[in-house]
Amino acid sequence: MSTNPAANMPTRIQQNFLARHERRLLNWICPRLPAWTTPDQLTTLGFLGAVMVAAGYVLSWIDDEWLGLALVGYIVNWFGDSLDGSLARWRRIERPNYGYFVDHSVDAVATLLMVGAIGMSPYLRLDVALMAVIGYFLLSIHTFIAAKVVGEFRLSYMAGGPTELRLMLMAMTMAMPLIGGGDVLGTNFSAFDLFGLVVASILVTLFIIQSFATARMLRARGA
Repeated sequence: MSTNPAANMPTRIQQNFLARHERRLLNWICPRLPAWTTPDQLTTLGFLGAVMVAAGYVLSWIDDEWLGLALVGYIVNWFGDSLDGSLARWRRIERPNYGYFVDHSVDAVATLLMVGAIGMSPYLRLDVALMAVIGYFLLSIHTFIAAKVVGEFRLSYMAGGPTELRLMLMAMTMAMPLIGGGDVLGTNFSAFDLFGLVVASILVTLFIIQSFATARMLRARGA
């Protein structure tokens, strides 16, 4: 039996559109970070980015220009969230169990803050935003369970991952002042509400499909 925790970690599977280019960028940044920078500091920075995103959406009730804070927050969140594990692996200072637990715990709260806060803006209903959060969490639960029972930690679905999701949310944020939050055809839903419902539906559907597929595979294996 291996005594190395890293040897027991699941295989990371990342097949999103930007994965290769993002990896090159992260590998370029890692050796250029100051020596005093630690993975925990980057995790904290990523969470602060999520707080900036949430604040930008809430403050957009005052002025649309506050949405710029949300856009900057997404970049800060990406920087910290993408580099904490990358830096640990680059410097070979991984703490697999600690890093896995802390990183994904912080990510869960950050996701709730960022996506939930969109529902506290003038453009998206809170119930719709929370449905999207639930869909994301369901898919995350599947990922974490599959990492345990299958040994594969999937970081992307339908060629999309966290980075693509951030870019989609940033594009939506930039469109908010242009499209506005008015109802569409008297439905009590804005264009962004309808988009959020579509995204939530896709996430829940992916969870159902992936869960059935994994269950069939495990049954076929007799596991």
